[in-house]
Amino acid sequence: MKRREFITLVGGAAVAWPLAAQAQQPAMPVIGYLDPRSSDAVTDRLRAFRQGLKETGYAEGENVTIAYRFAENQIDRLHDLAADLVGRQVAVIAAFAEETALVAKAATKTIPILFTVSRDPVSLGLVASLAHPGGNMTGVNFLASELVAKRLELLRELVPRASRVAVLVNPANATVTETTLRDVESAARAKGLSIQILNASTSREIDAAFEMLVRERADALLVGDDPYFIGRRVQFANLAAHHSIPMATGFREIAEAGGLMSYGASILDAYREVGVYAGRILKGAKPADLPVVQASKFELVINDHTARMLGIAVPPSLLAIADEVIE
Repeated sequence: MKRREFITLVGGAAVAWPLAAQAQQPAMPVIGYLDPRSSDAVTDRLRAFRQGLKETGYAEGENVTIAYRFAENQIDRLHDLAADLVGRQVAVIAAFAEETALVAKAATKTIPILFTVSRDPVSLGLVASLAHPGGNMTGVNFLASELVAKRLELLRELVPRASRVAVLVNPANATVTETTLRDVESAARAKGLSIQILNASTSREIDAAFEMLVRERADALLVGDDPYFIGRRVQFANLAAHHSIPMATGFREIAEAGGLMSYGASILDAYREVGVYAGRILKGAKPADLPVVQASKFELVINDHTARMLGIAVPPSLLAIADEVIE
């Protein structure tokens, strides 16, 4: 064999080997991420979800791909977004919030689905039982609805003069609104509080709701556990400050933005748990065999800066048990 032919043969083999090796490498699994909000509203939650994946050995862009689908607060878009993920044949769908989980459930009976919900997933029809979910769904229940009574109790302790409380819900999210109203009405009766129900599904309606509660002279505002409201946290904080309204919620993001208080399960921990479960499913676990995680970490966040602006002296008893006091 001539020297030039030998060099050409060796050079061709050198090129062929990495191409062949690349062709044999399996494609990275794809996780479908389905959320009713916009991406900028859940930045910290996304980070927590990726942290959970990392704990199981997966890093986005290295050995797993995440297909993000955000409804931009338009609930009716969730059906098409879920169908798109099913059409892509993703390995697992992470569906955040009740409406999203229900839409994902209707979209596929075979692709594993992981959810975060604030209500009992058995009553929602998502799983057969908490210990043995069955089917293709499991996830995290962060018990938001069960915490309404405790939230009202803490609000009353923080604002003893409050006897008339406005409750803001999003009628576009019927599942969450129905539960919130039922729980808050029974809790308010038990505590001798008068409540006023306000509805808002848009930024303009939030403005109108604050004008209404000021006219009706509500002593405080309880913001319902609706995903849309997280994306409007700065608007809530500005309006509450402008109208001097003590505001309580289940979302720490609203308290961090300037709300008076939040009390609820650690949402970041719930997202991390979903990331962990996603990693386990990619390694072969079945949703039917993964028990629904019941939230066990609860956080009380008090914005002391806001309290001082409102002329509220935070009782030492609350300062002592708060997980975070924002100065």
